[in-house]
Amino acid sequence: MAKTPPPFARFEWMIAWRYLRARRAEGGVSVMTWISLIGITLAVFALIATLAVRSGFRSEFVGTILGANAHVTLYSHGKLNDSGQFERKLENFDALAARVSEVPGVVRAAPLIKGQVMANARQRNAGVEVFGIAKAGIETIPGVANSDGAMGDLSRFNEGVAIGSGVARELSVSVGDRIKLISPNGVKTAFGTSPRIKAYEVVYIFTAGRYDIDRTRLYMPFAEAQSFFNREGFADEIEVMIKEPEAVDLMVLPLLRAADDAVGVWTWRDASGGFLRALEVEDNVMFIILSILVLIATMNIVSGLIMLVKNKGRDIGILRTIGLSEGSVMRVFFICGAFTGVLGTLFGVILGCLFASYIDPIFSFVNFLMGGGVWDPSIRGIYALPAELNLPDVLSAVGLSLGLSFVVTIFPARRAARLNPVEALRYE
Repeated sequence: MAKTPPPFARFEWMIAWRYLRARRAEGGVSVMTWISLIGITLAVFALIATLAVRSGFRSEFVGTILGANAHVTLYSHGKLNDSGQFERKLENFDALAARVSEVPGVVRAAPLIKGQVMANARQRNAGVEVFGIAKAGIETIPGVANSDGAMGDLSRFNEGVAIGSGVARELSVSVGDRIKLISPNGVKTAFGTSPRIKAYEVVYIFTAGRYDIDRTRLYMPFAEAQSFFNREGFADEIEVMIKEPEAVDLMVLPLLRAADDAVGVWTWRDASGGFLRALEVEDNVMFIILSILVLIATMNIVSGLIMLVKNKGRDIGILRTIGLSEGSVMRVFFICGAFTGVLGTLFGVILGCLFASYIDPIFSFVNFLMGGGVWDPSIRGIYALPAELNLPDVLSAVGLSLGLSFVVTIFPARRAARLNPVEALRYE
């Protein structure tokens, strides 16, 4: 009794390979194969490139948030003062910061003074947001202390102020220059409150990586900020840094317990939650749209295989007559379609990974061709188009492309397998 050959035997691969490389004059559909291959390659490339840019943008956005802002902010619930005005004061800020610092997972807790003033230098003005913080606190802010292209000496922080590169550019100042800070709520006199004006030396210039931060942020020593904003004896907030910012939601309850529920909690997710949710929605929509693009590209495989089955009807009839089973014929044509999908997916992955790896020179070239100004950081918030390759994104693109390629190949392959050999050879 003859032994049944195993599925995907060597002769099935040989027949499929002959059909794939056959010229059109021999009844092959090499042109359609190339069209399918190019289509799948471009679709997978676009999917991986989009996923990489999406991941890079989110990572860059979150990184700049965490690099220059507090992970958690503790603030007073507020109360009415003797004049009937609502105030948010943290009078016991040192004890509160000490208790919060002892919570497991907390890296640092520091009092903070915040205010908005007008900065002036040589007839140039800019609105800035002042952060009053201790020297030990600013030295632990990654986006400031470890800033790329920073100028000056942060160890001299208690002798002046630290400003963002955008503020320095707006005021046209450098390290060693002096700037005036003008606050409308300044010195209290018998005739009311007069504006406070004071000059400070610029001792440090940083670039946090976010345009809005670099354009508006100014750091001032904590004690000086208390005096400048009339905050003697209290702080506005407690700035908290934690070890795992992505798990910030798990830290809310321990922080509230450490603070005796006397304060409110505001996390970085609360501050940027709307934007992050919008990013997630956009990511899902883009993935669906590009998945449809991959599906359209794989439909070319169906067209090519249907033409191949039609051209190879005589061959199918002969193969069935000499003993090939329906399963063998089906596997031959399945290999033809799946091979195109696998090869197109492989080329698409290579192109997508190369694009993500060399996005900076590619973007620079595009910017050069367009005459510059393609990326406006004042609109997009970050200074360059980021891209970050993640293995799950690549695997999802590969799985989608291969899955669709295999599924759409089944229909024409089954049609070839069910072709009646008598009908195929009737007119031969």
